[in-house]
Amino acid sequence: MKNWANNMDIKLNFIQKGEGEPLILLHGNGEESGYFKNQIEEFSRHFKVIAVDTRGHGSSPRGEGPFSLSRFAEDLKSFMDEQNITKAHVLGFSDGGNIAMLFALKYPERVDKLILNGANLFPSGVKMSVQIPVVIGYWAAAFISLFDKKAVAKKELLGLMVNEPHIDPKQLSAINAPTLVIAGDNDMIKDSHTRLIVDSIKNSRLRIIKGDHFIAAKESESFNAELLDFLLNK
Repeated sequence: MKNWANNMDIKLNFIQKGEGEPLILLHGNGEESGYFKNQIEEFSRHFKVIAVDTRGHGSSPRGEGPFSLSRFAEDLKSFMDEQNITKAHVLGFSDGGNIAMLFALKYPERVDKLILNGANLFPSGVKMSVQIPVVIGYWAAAFISLFDKKAVAKKELLGLMVNEPHIDPKQLSAINAPTLVIAGDNDMIKDSHTRLIVDSIKNSRLRIIKGDHFIAAKESESFNAELLDFLLNK
């Protein structure tokens, strides 16, 4: 079921299912809430699952002004306020994980448990084999957008990966929420970078499972088991 929430200058689309403690799901760059189709049904047996389309993704409009991860984090805060959610578990995948980190740093009191799947602190945390084509695509879209406004959206999406995030690992010591960092053993995020995130968050644990960057979709049985163990056990 699609829902809409007034959020600053736009309405965010979201999917909600289940009852209990809220669990917010944040998808990755260029995706939408449906990415978590293999999680929504299973997790809704234990939680009120809320999968949100980020600004400019899925069925949520772009709106005006900046298009940045920090703004998306502010959108999440406004969304929670509008839905009367005081505190929630937050699962972020890829750019969604980066948004979740920024949100947890600015609004620590709003996060119960934090799950970071394939997140990165800065662009160089992405393997060069992935980042180089993204950079090339970004500059190509930037050039084309000078003549074709339809390319602006593509430029903005790729720009998030080329130019963001910029999180100092030392900042992560301020995150007190129990945190699960989970990635695939063949992830597009460097293994050393994933481990840097774990080492920088005091109350965190690391799980590496077989698969690539998209383990929630492709290895959902293993992924879901790890998450439910983390969320349901104190």
